[in-house]
Amino acid sequence: MKHIASFRPRFFEVLRGYSRQTFSADLMAGLVVGIVALPLAIAFGIASGVSPEKGIITAVVAGFVVSLLGGSRVQIGGPTGAFIVIVYGVVQQYGETGLLVATFMAGVLLAAMGLFKLGAVIRFIPYPVVVGFTAGIALTIFTTQIADLFGMDFGGEPVPGDFIGKWMLYFRHFGSVDWANLAVGLCSILLIVLTPRFSRRIPGSLVAIVVLTAGVWALRTYAGMEGVDTIGDRFTIRAELPAAAMPAMDWEVMRSLFPVALTIALLGAIESLLSATVADGVTGDRHDSNTELMAQGAANLLT
Repeated sequence: MKHIASFRPRFFEVLRGYSRQTFSADLMAGLVVGIVALPLAIAFGIASGVSPEKGIITAVVAGFVVSLLGGSRVQIGGPTGAFIVIVYGVVQQYGETGLLVATFMAGVLLAAMGLFKLGAVIRFIPYPVVVGFTAGIALTIFTTQIADLFGMDFGGEPVPGDFIGKWMLYFRHFGSVDWANLAVGLCSILLIVLTPRFSRRIPGSLVAIVVLTAGVWALRTYAGMEGVDTIGDRFTIRAELPAAAMPAMDWEVMRSLFPVALTIALLGAIESLLSATVADGVTGDRHDSNTELMAQGAANLLT
């Protein structure tokens, strides 16, 4: 059994000697993270081709599971931009059922990686490979957001899936730019970039969400400005949990989705362990990489 990793969630270790001062700090951190993560989950859900509430539910459930069972004292789970391209492609080709199957398979792979002590192996992946992969994903995500940032209207023309096709479509419809949408988007970017110069304790994304949401609401209410759509204008967010259901495990679908599931598992492992390593450098702590992978796997299985 020496080749099997022990499962030691840090949450239960942290509870020993837990103080009121620690609770106050954790409560403030939780509020800040929650306010930032939920709109981010909505955005990633929409960009991935699913409804907004699915992004919210996934962020809440996965965040809770990873926080409860993870191997890091400060690590949580949440939406990351690198998965948008992968998830969007699966939804377009296999539908949401295919996405559930791929996520379930990725959860099994992550749990197995942690169980068989592969957490340390992930750290040997060359750093330039990780940086290059992440930069490529960032460029792809940037491309998918151009239409919404500029408020473009394509007149019903379908958006191509490839990089070049998207940019050609953007150039053809550049005359449909909505300047009010663009102004709000640019103000958001400026607030995110400039806030750290004045305060490092409050995330710039939190400031942008609060300030611009209040500003757009005030302009709509008192100035009659209707040019900037809100999430509620474009989508209906149902305030209910979906019924728990096990996706149909068709062998042919599983076989075709295995490369996607492997990609999700490896990317999830790399991002979570790199994030935990960075957190260790800040806090002086040391995470348990195998327990962290098992927790990430459990979060995938439950969502």
